Amino acid sequence: MKVRAVARDVGISPRKVLLAVNAVRGREVNEALSILNFLPTPAARAVAKVVKSAAACAEDNFQTSPADLKIAGIFADKGRTLKRWRPKSRGRISPILKRSSNITVFVEEK
Repeated sequence: MKVRAVARDVGISPRKVLLAVNAVRGREVNEALSILNFLPTPAARAVAKVVKSAAACAEDNFQTSPADLKIAGIFADKGRTLKRWRPKSRGRISPILKRSSNITVFVEEK
């Protein structure tokens, strides 16, 4: 039994979210949350929120203890990219790409 939780269009680029995702891949939920608590990035807070959501869904729907859960799969994909423009000299413009990511977490019983 795998339980899935997804956060879509998190306002952090997938490249930065992957650093937090790779730190907790394959670990137990309690251990992953303690690791994410000490990472100093905003991406770690976003990933921790999704991990907590997946653990809460497993506890609510399948009556499993959060201590018995481990992260079966976790990944961060590319989300929407907002395109903005910055004016430059002599009437030119340059693009600003505001990237977002979709974070998906699967948890299962040990």
